[in-house]
Amino acid sequence: MTTDALARAVVEKLVRLDAFSRWLGVEVLETAIGRSVARMTVRDEMLNGFGTSHGGIVFSLADSAFAFATNAQGFLSVAVDCTVSYPVAVRSGDTLTATAIEESSSNRLAFCSVTVRNQHDVVVGYFRGTVYRTLKPHFPPDTP
Repeated sequence: MTTDALARAVVEKLVRLDAFSRWLGVEVLETAIGRSVARMTVRDEMLNGFGTSHGGIVFSLADSAFAFATNAQGFLSVAVDCTVSYPVAVRSGDTLTATAIEESSSNRLAFCSVTVRNQHDVVVGYFRGTVYRTLKPHFPPDTP
């Protein structure tokens, strides 16, 4: 399997198994090893008591893009640390796009940044995460 095909297959599997990302309405726009672009639209039920998006919505979109980018290499990678900043409020009807880029990796750790922008290309979230890379392949080789 080529690296592009592997990345697509892993992300398709993750999306299929990820009920929360489906509930968010996450659509994967780009997939490659170490890179992912995902988009969603904010709905009324995602708002907090101030009438803006709950911070968990921006975090969750970024977290999904983060997972897609860091798992696309084919081995199960799990978050060990994530932070997010919210420079601009998000409102119902906003379309958010998260671009995740794996910045560096070792045998066991990978570091990724995710920038979330609204439909006006304004940054609404900065996310940074670290994953632990296991040796468990997403698609184990066939055993006789």
